[in-house]
Amino acid sequence: MEIDNIIRNLALKNAIGYKGKANPKALIGKVLGAHPEWREKRGELAKKVNIIVSEVNRLGVDEQRAELEKEAPEMLEKKKKEDRDLFAFLGITQGDKIVTAFPPGPEKYPHIGHAKALLLNHMLAKQFGGKFILRFEDTNPNLVQGVFYDIMQENFKDLEVEWDELHYASDNMELFYELCEKVLKGRDAYVCNCDMDRIRLSREKGDACDCRERGTPENLEMWEKMKADLPKGHAIVRLKIDLAHKNSTMRDPTIFRIIDEEHARQGKKYRVWPNYDFQNSIMDGKYGVTHRLRSKEFELRSELQRYIQNILGFIPTTTTFEFGRFNMVGVESSGRAIREGIERGELLGWDDPSLTTLVALKRRGFRPEAIKNFVISTGISKAEATMTWDDLIIHNKRLLDAEANRYFFIADPVEVKIEDSPEQEVELNLHPEHRKGGRKLICGYTYYLAANDHSAIEDGALYRLMDCVNFRKNGDTFRFDSKDVAAYKKEGKKIMHWLPKSDDLISVDVMMPDKKVETGLAEPTVLGVKDGSVIQFERFGFCRLDKREKTEEGKEKLVFWYTHK
Repeated sequence: MEIDNIIRNLALKNAIGYKGKANPKALIGKVLGAHPEWREKRGELAKKVNIIVSEVNRLGVDEQRAELEKEAPEMLEKKKKEDRDLFAFLGITQGDKIVTAFPPGPEKYPHIGHAKALLLNHMLAKQFGGKFILRFEDTNPNLVQGVFYDIMQENFKDLEVEWDELHYASDNMELFYELCEKVLKGRDAYVCNCDMDRIRLSREKGDACDCRERGTPENLEMWEKMKADLPKGHAIVRLKIDLAHKNSTMRDPTIFRIIDEEHARQGKKYRVWPNYDFQNSIMDGKYGVTHRLRSKEFELRSELQRYIQNILGFIPTTTTFEFGRFNMVGVESSGRAIREGIERGELLGWDDPSLTTLVALKRRGFRPEAIKNFVISTGISKAEATMTWDDLIIHNKRLLDAEANRYFFIADPVEVKIEDSPEQEVELNLHPEHRKGGRKLICGYTYYLAANDHSAIEDGALYRLMDCVNFRKNGDTFRFDSKDVAAYKKEGKKIMHWLPKSDDLISVDVMMPDKKVETGLAEPTVLGVKDGSVIQFERFGFCRLDKREKTEEGKEKLVFWYTHK
């Protein structure tokens, strides 16, 4: 049937892109987009998709690729073209020398928005066999915090990003001073000692102040005073460009100012510091950065930075491309707001489970590959994008579905006796496809059920404990019905996860995204989970093992962070 072939080919293509595991939800949307006539038969379509995806996911990736090559080779060619064209808009050809850089300020914990520029610049360099530089833009002592030099490097390594060179802008202060003197001597800059209100008005109205006509000797003399002991706010160095320029950043911008504060890396060695545009242009020029991809708020600064590189002789200038930012709905990303939330006790810290800082995503269990795929999915265009947690989760779930071991966890457990239930050993799979068996539970007639499952049980209806027994409730009595799966399928109401009552069960806490803690019991095999690993508590969700503690009785207790469904 045609629709079956369409679904299968889409499933094969989807699976090849995600380590052999197609996502049914993604397929349904694609089918409906191309065949809207199926909207009225969505339920039937969902069943078809689930059956076909299950068949495709049992194949190896090589088998999937071979089948798609035979049935719809054009779909593979399209995928290859998409991969090759990611940076096509830059007009780079193989053999061109490519050097990219990512220049964060060591001021706060980076979040997923920073990851976009980081990953794109890293990918661009690697795609063309070039060099990728990590550069700390640390020339504002008021903002720099030494601890973030290491924190940022750790966060970026967690995203599996490696850099060819590591630079600190503040290590180049002597070069910045030398080039400042060059533009002063060339009459491309001047020292201005007007107050800030006067400077602001002159830029707004396009009126030059008297400082603009100072001669070179006087400018150099004042420059030396700035470096020596002139008080903060008494002078700045400005480029002499065009006070009537339509781009306001070109209206005689500041390139040096006095910041008489101790620097996290340089101490008290310097007291006059370059602003962002001047040091950024020089660092790109000195180290031969050919391309940089960055967010759109820097777009107006590109003209100024090219101008600076030109007058200083850094030719060719760095090619920059500014892309639209993406916003995560309902997620706080402002560093100031996060700090205040932590101080008020509303957030647990920079790794609070409600945040998209890289440390928070790692602690919750988001894979580096999922973050990369999500970031790329937001596009490299000028358009702003609004994303949700679900947009990120879908990329992570693909990976976890294929990798994570399964275990039983019972939140808020309720003890239930199922009369006449046989004693038996039940063996469950660590993974439904890759790791058969491995979890053995000894059952009698006493079980633990989750409180929400227990409260929903109706008299007379048939229920099943997953891979174990069928039972019915009559008043306050629960009674064994059979072990037959086929009997449950005929009239069963719900399958529940469970645990046998045992002294070997493990106490578990799960930190949820809303910071509530789910408490309960897990099967003994969960003790073998490695710290930091993500598992799936069946019918509950994916969770990452955060730490191990002891109960009041001295038994081991595991603390997980909830990742997502």
